[in-house]
Amino acid sequence: MASSLSRQDAEAQVRSWGFPTVYTWTDGPNAHYSPHRHGGLTTHLILSGQFTVTYPEEDPKKRETFGPGARIDVPAGKLHEVWMGKEGCTYVIGE
Repeated sequence: MASSLSRQDAEAQVRSWGFPTVYTWTDGPNAHYSPHRHGGLTTHLILSGQFTVTYPEEDPKKRETFGPGARIDVPAGKLHEVWMGKEGCTYVIGE
């Protein structure tokens, strides 16, 4: 299932939230990002696929999975780990 927003509309929406740097990114099936941090607040607006995140410093066993239309904000400096679903994931990033 995919978001009802076009890529252009989704990027415009993320810009409207106040993020100066906005781009669309696609990860392949089962992509994984080991625990990491960002220097500033980041947002992720899911266009297609699944995005699963955990916050190891809070509860390493708790994973949340999001699909099309979901917005995930990760505060500056917050340690997080991410997995993409079996079909990969396309999302708009705001930094």
